Amino acid sequence: MPDSPISATPYEVLRVPSTATMDELKVAYRRRLRETHPDTGGDAVSFSAVQEAWERIGTPDVRAAYDRGAGSRPSAAPSGGFRQGAPFEQPWAPRSRQQQSDTRPRARSYGHPGGWRRERYLTLVREWVGRGESVGDPYDPALVRSAPRDLRHLLADALAEEATARTLADLGIGFTVWHDVDTGAPEQKLDHIVLGPTGLYAILSENYGEAVRVRKGELIVPRGLGDRPMHELGVRAKVVARAARVKFGALLIVVPDDELEESQLVLGSIRGATTAVVSESRLGGLLREGLPGARTIGGTELFDVRTRLQSAVRFVGVGGS
Repeated sequence: MPDSPISATPYEVLRVPSTATMDELKVAYRRRLRETHPDTGGDAVSFSAVQEAWERIGTPDVRAAYDRGAGSRPSAAPSGGFRQGAPFEQPWAPRSRQQQSDTRPRARSYGHPGGWRRERYLTLVREWVGRGESVGDPYDPALVRSAPRDLRHLLADALAEEATARTLADLGIGFTVWHDVDTGAPEQKLDHIVLGPTGLYAILSENYGEAVRVRKGELIVPRGLGDRPMHELGVRAKVVARAARVKFGALLIVVPDDELEESQLVLGSIRGATTAVVSESRLGGLLREGLPGARTIGGTELFDVRTRLQSAVRFVGVGGS
């Protein structure tokens, strides 16, 4: 199970409430092993998830640590195995700004990646806890795991946007990036626009907490976490394209590596823009190399497109557009 706010908890994997007794946990664990074993009609991924869930809550000590908000995975012991009960740091809080040690020029970047979703999460989690109640640490894993799924998805997507932004910053001075771009409503923003020699890209960063599937040029995602995301990306890109009088060469949806079997999948096209879903680790290479079928930009056109975008792009502000 990946370390993400939207990931299924060990209790969800074992299909028991968090109040289950240890005896009930053991019964559920054995049942889920039988149900998910490849020899009895299950699959290796689900079977592995059940085993990992047990590692995280299978004894009173590790369960107590998990319920207190300790890391979602036990820490690795020097021998290479897991050291039960040891904490694992959750990188869900905003990262502090660190001095750049790499002196190479970075991509020009504008906007605040993940900013709107983090602010929205903080507002809604306080409402969920209740008026007058102290939230404490809004990124405490125990609090996040108990929050409604839509709140967990907000935080997971904010983290995804921030991860993408770090990759984009390393593209180099030949690229320009805009984050959190307004398209008329904060919920319908473009997460990133990337302009470089290989083309103009509109990008959404997503984390669905489980593997995504593809059907007829569209992503099939877990219920309640979006509907026709590639189509929606095309709609948002069209707003910016009209305002800036530019044409996108590609529309990309970026997902964590463990949510996509292949590093990239070309799905088709929307209004002449090539559409694809790409894993997080593949994104940088794809943007440098270019996406097959996507229109490239060079010479004076690159400067013209950049000028048009700089004049037209508006950013989603805190609490609204």
